[in-house]
Amino acid sequence: MKQAQRLLKVQEVFAKQEFVNFENLCELFGASKSSIRRDLMELEHKGVLRRVHGGAISLQIRDEVMDFSRLSGSFREEKIRIAKAAAALVGNGQTIIMGGGSTVAEVATSLLTKSIQVVTNSVPVAQIFWDSKEIEVTLTGGYLYPRLGVSLGPICERMLHSVSADLLIMGIRGITAAGISDSNSLIVESLRAMIKAARRVVIVADHSKFEQDAMIHVAPLSDIDQIVTDSGLAPEIRKMLEENDVQCTIA
Repeated sequence: MKQAQRLLKVQEVFAKQEFVNFENLCELFGASKSSIRRDLMELEHKGVLRRVHGGAISLQIRDEVMDFSRLSGSFREEKIRIAKAAAALVGNGQTIIMGGGSTVAEVATSLLTKSIQVVTNSVPVAQIFWDSKEIEVTLTGGYLYPRLGVSLGPICERMLHSVSADLLIMGIRGITAAGISDSNSLIVESLRAMIKAARRVVIVADHSKFEQDAMIHVAPLSDIDQIVTDSGLAPEIRKMLEENDVQCTIA
């Protein structure tokens, strides 16, 4: 395949996906690493993408599913109820890992009266605790992902592998009987590191996230202890969670 033709094909891939792994591109087009590297450099120069560790991020997609400010406005009332119920699970003196996303940020607001230690890769979550004298915040560091405001990559993962927490509170893109999933491979590794670092894992998700199978599997339901969701959850899904020993709290 000539470079001009390959560049068009690569752009088509990035028009559909937010993040694409470098090795996957090489395999997809049967091209050498040096060829794909040159392609990415050229497309970065054109403003199509931004190269990051392990691949590249599309600058073409502006869908609300990857935009924190827009996500914050969806299912607003449900998220507030979910946040209050999740915050009630946190005890004073505990160490809590908090992931990114608008629902987790809402939980952070409900935790302002607690005396806890928080480890987070989310800038919006850290900002909520900015003025708190009772909450100690540790940021993971790492590459700051555009628009979502979360740190990712090897630095973030190494830090998470070095900590131990009482509880993880995280959001997710999709939940099915097969487990939890996300559509971005760069985000997935940090989520897995968070799960390994916590003794108890709590997912906060409104009902729209259920029966959604995103592109990349993150973890099986056996890794999840509890899900806090809203009253829009279908009875059959709640039964499925109970059959998989996942405690379900309806807020």
